[in-house]
Amino acid sequence: MSAIDPVTLTVVWNSFVSIADEMGGALRRTAFSEAVREGEDFSTGLFDRQGRLIAQGNFTPGHLGAMPYAVRNALRYVPPEQLEPGDMVVTNDSFLGGGHFPDVFFVAPVFDGARRLIGYTVNTAHHVDMGGAHPGSEAVQGVTEAFAEGLRILPVKLVRRGEFDPDLLRVILANVRLPEKVRGDFLAQRNANHVGARRLLRLYAEYGENVIESAIEEILRRSEARARELLRALPEGTYSFEDCLDDHGPGTGPVSVRVDITIEDGVATVDFSRSGDQVPAGLNCYINYTRAYASFGMRIFAGIDVPNNAGIERVIRTVAREGSFFNARYPAASGGRASCQIRIFDAINGAMAQAVPERAMGAFSHWANPKFGGVDEATGRRWIMYDLILGGFGGRSWKDGAEALCPVFNCANVPVEVHETGNPVRIHRLQLIQDSGGPGRFRGGCGLRKDVEMLSDGATVVLLGDRHKTAPYGLFGGGPGTPARTVLIRDGEETELGSKEVRRLRRGDIVSFRLAGAGGYGDPASRSREAVREDVRDGFVSREAARAVYGATDADLA
Repeated sequence: MSAIDPVTLTVVWNSFVSIADEMGGALRRTAFSEAVREGEDFSTGLFDRQGRLIAQGNFTPGHLGAMPYAVRNALRYVPPEQLEPGDMVVTNDSFLGGGHFPDVFFVAPVFDGARRLIGYTVNTAHHVDMGGAHPGSEAVQGVTEAFAEGLRILPVKLVRRGEFDPDLLRVILANVRLPEKVRGDFLAQRNANHVGARRLLRLYAEYGENVIESAIEEILRRSEARARELLRALPEGTYSFEDCLDDHGPGTGPVSVRVDITIEDGVATVDFSRSGDQVPAGLNCYINYTRAYASFGMRIFAGIDVPNNAGIERVIRTVAREGSFFNARYPAASGGRASCQIRIFDAINGAMAQAVPERAMGAFSHWANPKFGGVDEATGRRWIMYDLILGGFGGRSWKDGAEALCPVFNCANVPVEVHETGNPVRIHRLQLIQDSGGPGRFRGGCGLRKDVEMLSDGATVVLLGDRHKTAPYGLFGGGPGTPARTVLIRDGEETELGSKEVRRLRRGDIVSFRLAGAGGYGDPASRSREAVREDVRDGFVSREAARAVYGATDADLA
């Protein structure tokens, strides 16, 4: 293997990243479901012939961080010598993959003209349903083990020589509520891997195997070295923080989230072992999911500025006590584990605020990921509305928190028009909540309110949210955001719902999601009068709150 010149290395490296991004474009454009097409709840990656990650698309960290382990496990079940051109190994196993059944990984070997394995194209997508007790396969309440969460697919060769195995596909589609959407998204996932394989083959043909292999080794070496350099720039020591999730369903107590981060000699160890035990509900984290967001969090605080790959994996270690909430034992239920990723980051943020306060922020406002489902009375067809309701970022050391953006996991709002076109619902309002952002020198982002009316009887809503009981924290004198609420409005009367409740609905019911505000940063007394005046003019802060919280006068607000 020969040395590679810097220009060629740069071109090849950027080509790898471009291929992964192009795979994502193909997946998005050909997907059937709003979760993938609109919400962008998917990810893509490239791996070398040894199964090492060499590039990922710019998509969701929960998928990306788990992907190397999912590939490793898939190839343990179906080793490379059993693979042929056009094959794809598929799995959605919670422990082996991304932490819950809706995330389905497609692993495709790439062979050159001589039928030699040169690498793998890989993608994962969140499917709107994988069966189980409730629509969307992500219920927390009433689900005590994985067997009730839907169809479990251990690694299996679902695509053979470019075509789906009809028998296996029939079994899968028979166990989901919306087979046409699942089938369509499966086809999109196959498309994405096919696009990536063609681009990878073209790159190999242009530069030759020797150059590409040299580039891969140099990419991994340089990435590890850069990550170590940036981690060494952090103050060494152990930094700890404690937070919690509201509960694991109605009538239950909080789930403790405790992290200890040790920075030593260019290596970060993120330890969640002191957190609570796994719970008898669909909320637990398997270790791959914990690894994914712990790795993402440390990339942020170390300022790691190279694309993610196996080299960076070598310097960020994630551990958790087996049987704990963040390293659950199978068959722990985990369908709602998406609700945990913000808390993983918030805990890391709180710990690292002690080491690098200028890089930290007030806690996120969390988000809501409800699923509505039932049978449309007008058409007789089953429907599932998958939603992402996104709130505010915490205030930072130099800037206010933004509103209505995706925190941490890099997905997108699903447009109101898409929901109303595809489902028997009407969206009554989508607006920011005044005075909800935590006060501070730099204000936390406001929470978001979204009201959804049912236009058909017999629907079920599966709630997946948090911060109803424990408000998002502020930092360095910044105040907390206002807690979240989820309210059922029926015949004009309001009933408070739990953040992870499952509830049957009637025609005319309105479910009102009112997300928490994000935490502030710094003493509110030091906020500039101009900033307070602008907040009032923009409607983020009321005149009353400006006076009471920030000490503003009528002259300040004029």
